Amino acid sequence: MTKYLAEFLGTAILIILGNGAVANVDLKGTKGYGSGWMTIAWGYGCGVMIPALMFGNVSGNHINPAFTLGLAASGLFPWAHVAQYIIAQVLGAMVGQAIIVMVYRPFYLNTNNPNHILGTFSTIDSLDNGSKESRRSATINGFLNEFIGSFVLFFAALGLTKNFFGAEIVPGIEKLLAQGGKAAKVADMDMPTKIQQGITGLTSGNAGSLAVAHIALGFLVLALVAALGGPTGPGLNPARDLGPRMLHAILPKSILGEAKSDSKWWYSWVPVAAPILAGLCAVALFKIIFL
Repeated sequence: MTKYLAEFLGTAILIILGNGAVANVDLKGTKGYGSGWMTIAWGYGCGVMIPALMFGNVSGNHINPAFTLGLAASGLFPWAHVAQYIIAQVLGAMVGQAIIVMVYRPFYLNTNNPNHILGTFSTIDSLDNGSKESRRSATINGFLNEFIGSFVLFFAALGLTKNFFGAEIVPGIEKLLAQGGKAAKVADMDMPTKIQQGITGLTSGNAGSLAVAHIALGFLVLALVAALGGPTGPGLNPARDLGPRMLHAILPKSILGEAKSDSKWWYSWVPVAAPILAGLCAVALFKIIFL
């Protein structure tokens, strides 16, 4: 249950910091109104970094159904936890978004642009101009952007957390332990066991390197939003897009303002399917090359 709660809270924090930054930039009358794209990039970067540092050693801090599915499909995460993780992630995204709406409600009511209102919830490709004719190009461009961005995110995240400096020490320690008839995984050992085995000093440096890796995850997301945010946002995360989009569809104009328009469900499959496909491919490729 603790792991599921960590995924719920981690995803909620991601939305509060990430979509909260979008709301601050795009909703009329806020102190950050019109402050620019880098405010949003920093919001999402910290929205990933902070939960990673808080819950990385609790649940793995997936906070993304596409990553959970990719890991499970490659045998790096048990299928028994997949459904619970995804449910926790989607619910966390919805709760995080509800908090943003509660805080920013007066500014939703002041905003006249329906895309700015939807943009604080979910993504849409910039090629969409509201006409049916633009949907095909928006869908194609959106899928490509979401797939590429998600692939880089998942492949790089695994590289940062699996190939961090000092990671090569762990297999050597496990091999020595096995030769001495004490087969065990270092990752599964508590501190008293490490002390008993005399490997505390050898592994303590890894903890620092892994912490740095989780900080780097935040900068990775910041860079992805800055580099690939132009076309779609980007979403890179089915829970981050689908959960808030459902909330956008449910909430009335009395809360989001008269400018609220449709939730663009015709596009909603793109930020769900593209990251999932990218997650399956990225994790599988990383496993083939490095694991």
